[in-house]
Amino acid sequence: MEHTEIGVVHTSITRADPEAVAALSAFGVATIHEAMGRVALMRPYLRGVYSNARLCGTAVTVLLQPGDNWMLHVAAEQIREGDVVVAACTTESEDGFFGELLATSFRARGARGLVIDGGVRDVAELEEMDFPVFARAVNAKGTVKATLGSVNVPVVCANALVRPGDVVVADRDGVVVVPRERAAEVAEASAKREANEEGKRARFRTGELGLDMYDMRGPLAALGLRYEDRA
Repeated sequence: MEHTEIGVVHTSITRADPEAVAALSAFGVATIHEAMGRVALMRPYLRGVYSNARLCGTAVTVLLQPGDNWMLHVAAEQIREGDVVVAACTTESEDGFFGELLATSFRARGARGLVIDGGVRDVAELEEMDFPVFARAVNAKGTVKATLGSVNVPVVCANALVRPGDVVVADRDGVVVVPRERAAEVAEASAKREANEEGKRARFRTGELGLDMYDMRGPLAALGLRYEDRA
């Protein structure tokens, strides 16, 4: 299968439309996930390595070998302005694949951040740089450069399929992947969902209950919910 290729760098990829990416950047991960049909979330163990980390961009994908960050250096050459590097590993590994030096290199190439199903280090420096990283672990343990992986092949990162050029959005709620061909559609659906939620928010502020707003009382009663006053 294509996503198991080892030892290849695809230098030409199709990225999502920049206007659609910009539109998606206005929305949170939860909104996008719901608007897209409640799919494409990465596992919740991926977290920002500092509290305000947030990113949105097109994926340059990397397939790593455990304890080896060679392919991240290879990937740096493929980064274009607005990209997010998404790194998966051929098997679980929490070693510190990435730190301040690679972040400096990535930023110089135009990267918006990194999502990695592995470990990172130099967290204080990454926060000072405000270079967003979402990772499986923080780990000072270093890596080697000895074994080939691949760049810009489809990867499965924290249980989510990511293809080169897909849109990746990450914030405090998690990480979501939007297929590149659906970026504009999902941005529009996210805008509609957010407008709908603002209407509900206004009603909640007046004290209206979700029980009434969502017509929950009838179904609850049908299932046998009862209210008792034992005072």
